Amino acid sequence: MADPQVKALLDELIASGRPSSMRLPLPEGRRNFTELFVSLSGTAEVQRVEDAVLPGPAGDIPVRLYRPASRGPLPVAVYFHGGGWVFGGIEASDGLCRSLAVASGAMVVAAAYRLAPEHPYPAALEDCYAATDWVHRHGFELGADSERLAVVGESSGGNLAAGVALLARDREGPPIEFQLLLYPALDPSLATPSYRENAEDPFLSSTEMQWYWDRYLDRHDGRIEPYAAPVLVTDLGGLPPAHVVTAGHDVLRDEGELYAERLRAAGSRVSVCRYDAMVHGFMSMTRYLDTGGRAIEEAGRVLAEALGSRVEA
Repeated sequence: MADPQVKALLDELIASGRPSSMRLPLPEGRRNFTELFVSLSGTAEVQRVEDAVLPGPAGDIPVRLYRPASRGPLPVAVYFHGGGWVFGGIEASDGLCRSLAVASGAMVVAAAYRLAPEHPYPAALEDCYAATDWVHRHGFELGADSERLAVVGESSGGNLAAGVALLARDREGPPIEFQLLLYPALDPSLATPSYRENAEDPFLSSTEMQWYWDRYLDRHDGRIEPYAAPVLVTDLGGLPPAHVVTAGHDVLRDEGELYAERLRAAGSRVSVCRYDAMVHGFMSMTRYLDTGGRAIEEAGRVLAEALGSRVEA
């Protein structure tokens, strides 16, 4: 590990003896994952936090609204958490969402989608699409200017954010202005050079990523729908501008950057920021990794510029 803070964090995690979430029974694994990320992330102060539920295709979708101390109505970013489509949720992503709301001056709406393996694809994607569509149609009820709408996702949530942008285009759905993809999981082939370089990385290995994909896709016939793996979509024209964040020591590094290149080639305005010394999930580890905080500030600045929001000093 090139970064001394990453090494110190890894040493502390090893010393703590915390088990791998995927080796525990599912309810315990989910609790373990959430406890870990709550302990790693910061707790930025926002003006208001509110829990609510939105109607979804299979029942209510829990959401948490983060309103920064900015004059409204505010642009709005719908956020989808990481956790390999199996773990994670509103509590695990609370710190990142708070910091992103402050850094961007936008209202952040974090949506808790249905999880695999109980609910494999397309359950999570349809929940995320429904939440985004509801926020667009009812944003005024939240004090948001939902014509200035972005989708944001971290890791597996980056997959879902990219998928929602594709569905919105193809279904003539909510007009998404921007997509912010934080080290997104987009390619189930696991065949890029970054998978070979970082195959045994302790923060996300190739074996772990295969485990996640297997539970999300539930592919009995061997087929993979393109919306489940956005790199398989042949036509990327007409999609909103994007900012893609990657980490140098992450198995997902190359697929995020290749997707950005394809978006750019299809006519979208795209920026990419790689943090060479960082590992998967680093933006959710801001209590330990200063670079995680800097990456949130930079992503927030890009989001603010894209949505025309004001960041209060």
